[in-house]
Amino acid sequence: MAGLGLIEACRIPRAVNAEATMTKLTETQAIILSAGAQRASNLAMPLPKGLHGAAAKKVISMMIGRGWLEEVDADLRKGESLWRETGDGHGTTLVVTDAGLLAIGVEPVVLKTMASIRQRAAEVPIAKVPTPRSGTKQAQIITLLQRTEGATIAEIVVATGWQAHSARGMISGALKKKLGLPVTSEKVDGRGTVYRIS
Repeated sequence: MAGLGLIEACRIPRAVNAEATMTKLTETQAIILSAGAQRASNLAMPLPKGLHGAAAKKVISMMIGRGWLEEVDADLRKGESLWRETGDGHGTTLVVTDAGLLAIGVEPVVLKTMASIRQRAAEVPIAKVPTPRSGTKQAQIITLLQRTEGATIAEIVVATGWQAHSARGMISGALKKKLGLPVTSEKVDGRGTVYRIS
């Protein structure tokens, strides 16, 4: 698994955490803790496939008892998986605690730093929407296209003094792509292709 590289990179020396490295984990416990360590907010849910019912209850109860997992309110708006329902549309989920991270040899501070770096890298900067300046030929074209009757390339050429190819380039490049305006076109009898901003 690609994600296990992060866990391997976060392992701490045995001398620093001798108690955690002596912890004997079952394969199921190690899978739950490792998967949770790789998820946002250290969510231990969903549990591994095939682990449900009484077996899941037994494993989770023991892990909560050892302090490796903690039951917290689930944020249903974020779509967090439920461990159990508490009524009135509410429920709880499970998170891996710092003790749980140490049990698999992961330093919690390092893991939280890596998660923070990944989250910042994933955030997409909000693009500033360009606005046309008034009094320009671009503003003239926008005004023509906003009319209910729209405008043809010939009408834009007359209004701006541009060549037909420049007018088409303005519509497809600056207006559609750069400004993101919804420019439509349709063939109209007697006029030809008419462009409009809907």
